[in-house]
Amino acid sequence: MLETTDLTIRFGGHVAVNAVSCAFAPGTLTAIVGPNGAGKTTYFNLISGQLKASAGTVSLDGQLLSGLPASARTRAGLGRAFQLTNLFPNLSVLENVRLAVQATREGAHRRGLNLWSIWSDHRALTERADQILADVALKSKEHATVASLPHGDQRKLEVALLMALEPKVFMFDEPTAGMNAAEAPVILDLIRKLKQDKSKTILLVEHKMDVVRELADCIIVLHNGQLVADGEPAEVIASPIVQEAYLGVAKEAAA
Repeated sequence: MLETTDLTIRFGGHVAVNAVSCAFAPGTLTAIVGPNGAGKTTYFNLISGQLKASAGTVSLDGQLLSGLPASARTRAGLGRAFQLTNLFPNLSVLENVRLAVQATREGAHRRGLNLWSIWSDHRALTERADQILADVALKSKEHATVASLPHGDQRKLEVALLMALEPKVFMFDEPTAGMNAAEAPVILDLIRKLKQDKSKTILLVEHKMDVVRELADCIIVLHNGQLVADGEPAEVIASPIVQEAYLGVAKEAAA
């Protein structure tokens, strides 16, 4: 179980995330929603170690992660897609994924991470990389350099690298942002497949409420850095505080 306890961060006199306590169980997908500026991405950054908390703790399976850098949290089992963007931008798509697969396999066997060792003879690594690329619909671009990919394909590659690292927790921050109507379903289908593994925990920041309603087992709502709702989707979406804090703000912004 991933858990945050009184997680807080202050920027000067502004409290961006204010004492948020939540628990995320294996086998569940939790959507994190709220109006712009609510603190959703900041909360993600605190969990993954991109930002240092002013107060509070983060733990995974009873292991305290607070104080650890992002890289150590990744090794502990936290996986966040954007951390892996353009791992090696001048290498090919296949080489990027194969390196991530190799890092995971070597880490599992405690042989140390020698990312530049020759992998061409390791058929298992290539087969696994090929399968991941097929899953994210990038097999046809396996020889393209990462830097040459359009935005939508880079987002697919983020998910591919995350899958290669086989984390306990998948963290997606608006995974379909910037994608066109044809590209987005590929990522959503991948998340649906990941949900089938009941040993994994998935966190999803998403503005599209139709996606949230379909995928989420639970919803938490942040507003002005505070946790204002936590529960099943139908209950949370219908609650007065969410109607005012989230949906109401969205309507005003649209107007």
